Amino acid sequence: MGAATQEPRWFTETDADHSQSYIDRMRALAAEGTDLGGEARLIDAMVERGSRILDAGCGPGRVGAVLHACGHEVVGVDVDPELIAAAIADHVGPTWLISDLSELDLANQGQIEPFDAAVIAGNVLAFVASGTEQRVLTRIAQHLKPDGFAVVGFHTDRYDMDEFDKHLAGAGFALEHRFATWDLRPWRIDADFAVSVLRLPS
Repeated sequence: MGAATQEPRWFTETDADHSQSYIDRMRALAAEGTDLGGEARLIDAMVERGSRILDAGCGPGRVGAVLHACGHEVVGVDVDPELIAAAIADHVGPTWLISDLSELDLANQGQIEPFDAAVIAGNVLAFVASGTEQRVLTRIAQHLKPDGFAVVGFHTDRYDMDEFDKHLAGAGFALEHRFATWDLRPWRIDADFAVSVLRLPS
């Protein structure tokens, strides 16, 4: 990532069984009937029906699966083969691909058409390799249509907001909106979570 030898923090700062534990937890929550679609509902409200959506850092597929069920064309991408295998097993319909977001080039994986929107949920940017955050945002921006947007959510203690704002601008995005939660509570400077809508120029 960035430098090709640099590994994402998802691998270097977690336990060896972290991926399977995360898969098991998401499956257990789904089985209990827990609402796991909040992020997807927000994205669905922002796009036309049948939009093409990139689920960047899709994990085991919970967000992309809901968006697909809403009638969108979804491509989910994650660096972790275990998570992608779980997404393929649990959620038929979207396209699930293995890729490091800092090297994202979906044309080489058969995905030629640009996307209307991208969702980057689940602290994804806190798990990429340190120092590659702007590169990840740039690669995602390069897969969007003009006037396309990305919605990014993460805990503010895991990614400095001033750094994030520099990185999003460096990637060619403008900050359009910012909220404190996925259900659009107003942004506060002391909020422990941030949901930011980033827009490309038309």
